[in-house]
Amino acid sequence: MSSQDSSQQPVKLAKTLTNIDALALGFGAMIGFGWVVLTGGWLESAGTMGAVAAIVVGGAIMAAVGLVYSELTSAMPLAGGVHQYVLRGLGPRFAFIGSWALVGGYVTIVAFEAVAFPRTVAYIFPEINAIPIWEVAGHTVHLTWALIGVIGGIVITWLNVRGVKQASIAQNFTVIFLLVVGVLMIFGSVTRGEAANMEPLFTPGTAGFFTVLIAIPFLFIGFDVIPQSAEEVNVPARKIGRLVIISVAMATAWYIMVVLTTSSAMGIDELAQTDIAVADAFGALFNSQIMANILIAGGIAGILTSWNSLLLGASRLVYSMARTGMLPAWFGTLHPKYRTPANALYFIGGLSLIAPFFGENMLTWLVDSGAPSIIIAYFMVSVIFIVLRRRDPGMSRPLRIGGRGRGGELIGWTALVLTGALFSVYLPGMPSALGWQPWLIFAIWWGIGALFFFRVPTGITPGPNAGDEVLATVEQRRREKARG
Repeated sequence: MSSQDSSQQPVKLAKTLTNIDALALGFGAMIGFGWVVLTGGWLESAGTMGAVAAIVVGGAIMAAVGLVYSELTSAMPLAGGVHQYVLRGLGPRFAFIGSWALVGGYVTIVAFEAVAFPRTVAYIFPEINAIPIWEVAGHTVHLTWALIGVIGGIVITWLNVRGVKQASIAQNFTVIFLLVVGVLMIFGSVTRGEAANMEPLFTPGTAGFFTVLIAIPFLFIGFDVIPQSAEEVNVPARKIGRLVIISVAMATAWYIMVVLTTSSAMGIDELAQTDIAVADAFGALFNSQIMANILIAGGIAGILTSWNSLLLGASRLVYSMARTGMLPAWFGTLHPKYRTPANALYFIGGLSLIAPFFGENMLTWLVDSGAPSIIIAYFMVSVIFIVLRRRDPGMSRPLRIGGRGRGGELIGWTALVLTGALFSVYLPGMPSALGWQPWLIFAIWWGIGALFFFRVPTGITPGPNAGDEVLATVEQRRREKARG
């Protein structure tokens, strides 16, 4: 059956994004705030080249997943991305698992940015830490601090409700500013940094390497925003797939640049004493607190780009799940004027407003709790890629990775094995095993998902019509329940 069938008919999302807009969304989503707050710990744990090695390995894993995504995106350029892929390859219940996993990853990062925003502002204006309300894990939470995160969340949500084009314009400007900061970092490192500061290049053992590696899914999630918003990208399907790969390569280069420039600015002992290592190192390169504040402004730009992109991606995925009957129809309602999934945006944006009231500790907990869900989603996308290559070899694939032979399947198997191996590093007994707090957040998210999972109909054959069949079955159940 053709890929252009009833489950893939046009919907009412506005098709307004250019390829530059889509690339800015994908790259901006990946370059959030993690590079600002995590780099100092990476250098202390793994050494300069140990951190770079972990980023290269992680980037290679994400590139393999990105290749898989790129083909699937070009073949099925629909809102919801992974949701549509798994529906076609494995059916509705597996589609729910893959989609819920990715939504969980998105939600943790949207919430992370709501905490990161006041944390960053406080670096420049420490006086915002006023009116203490309570302590969480030894950290005092201040009302004024938390309210800055709340206000940021309201503004970002409002921008997205107004329309994807308006949100993407703001995204483009912030990405440009972020790139300017990156150029300044490179200039400062080349002209004023010292190679001797980069010692040690490696730390003994593998624990440091894995400390960096476990953050990779959190750092790279965002290229998949391009597939989630594919129905709103006004460029050929083949080019959409290529944008996925370009965005992953750009993010890998960015993270390596941050590690090298930061380590060249200050020795490891000095970095350990800093408030925010990347900002203080940047200020030291130019011997200027103003430059440190400019770096923090770049961090804020990163927060806004990631926040904006992942809220957009999460809302499109929730919208797609509602459109196929897996979530209540309320989530699938479009704004009558702006043609955006407003209710999904209100829901996800609302969740993010809670996070700042748990204080700075939520930064680490959210990074760690979201990563396993992200990997589950990437693992399932890899499985679907292999399944569809074998089950539906004639499906239209404007961008076919690895050619028409077995090369493409080899890439799919590589992505599957690598994502499975990456998930194992979070488990108890591993050098980088997660603490109980992240696992608790993970369990709560999947407990909520279980409430919806068992309502998803069984007995529906995977394929291009699976989404319509799920929705028809759900609606029939509703009518029967109404009759009574």
